[in-house]
Amino acid sequence: MDVSLLSSGHDVSDARLHRIAAACIRAGLEVEVLGLGDPGGAPRGMSRVTSRPRPGMVGRALLAGRYAARAEGQVIVALDPDSLIASLLLGRPRGRKVVADVHEDYAALLADRAWATGVTGAVARGVVGVANSAAARADLTFVADEHVPPRTARRRVVVRNTPDRSMLPMQTEMTPSDEPRAVYVGDVRRSRGLFAMVGALAEASTWHLDLVGPVAAADREELDLVLREPGLRDRVTLHGQLPPDQSWAVARRAWVGLSLLADTPAFRDAMPSKVIEYLACGLPVLTTDLPRPAAAVRDAGAGAVVPAGADDEVALTAARVLRGWSEDPGSLAAARAAASATNGRAHAEPSPYDEAASAISDLARDRRTP
Repeated sequence: MDVSLLSSGHDVSDARLHRIAAACIRAGLEVEVLGLGDPGGAPRGMSRVTSRPRPGMVGRALLAGRYAARAEGQVIVALDPDSLIASLLLGRPRGRKVVADVHEDYAALLADRAWATGVTGAVARGVVGVANSAAARADLTFVADEHVPPRTARRRVVVRNTPDRSMLPMQTEMTPSDEPRAVYVGDVRRSRGLFAMVGALAEASTWHLDLVGPVAAADREELDLVLREPGLRDRVTLHGQLPPDQSWAVARRAWVGLSLLADTPAFRDAMPSKVIEYLACGLPVLTTDLPRPAAAVRDAGAGAVVPAGADDEVALTAARVLRGWSEDPGSLAAARAAASATNGRAHAEPSPYDEAASAISDLARDRRTP
């Protein structure tokens, strides 16, 4: 076995895991995945899939240890802090090379988690601190953007969350529905615009919304209450966690992709992968005015930008944009044409995931060489 993709915190249908796996397969590597959720959602072409139900915080650490001990790959790619620490402690003594995939600024992300307070929050921050130090000592360190720690490492490679176009619909496959329809693909939680999106739908009564991704446990009860509003539940569809190809199959019918992220430390400097993916399949984007996604949409003329703020304020502003598009489809058609042009330019760019797979191949070859 060449590569073990290991995570005690991510579903095997996770999009970044799928992108790394697909690139490794294209590079001719034999790959196994050890993760969470329905094994049917794992990437295609895996030599072995090991999957368990999602555990609690303590269970995550224990599962990371079990996975690191049984991983058979010459190279272990760890996709979360727990798995990285376990891989260095249990994989490296067995001669495995360890790759840290740091796809978010975890310290900043904790500020976005309601549970990260008190003792639990202190423990989580401690784990993140140890994991950042561990990532710097891995044989190879992938970071999702320049600002993502660790800033220095043995070998640090920026692997941005750019789309794998084999997992996205072709422009010719995008067939917008007759009724106005918006889509959101990603983690479904308050800070990522959940209640702003649903609030916008309440004010834009002709629109429908597809939410593709897992709903955060902390937001489920409130979401259920909100969706009891008359006429709203029938227009909001919760698809849950889906593998990337199925997620983007839902997007084929959309008029617009939504990215109404809040202005939090975790998102302020980030470029949401969903914005790149919407544009990559020729879909106009409605985003909050976080610097990088706002610049991408404005520069391309491929959608609209609304001010970030309280959920109800964002909802009202977004609803006005949506109503304007449904009342004047020609204006949205111009944004779609601009998004399609962006898509065409992006096709010429090399995939950072293929570059990542090449680096993993080098490690596997070094491990096999006596």
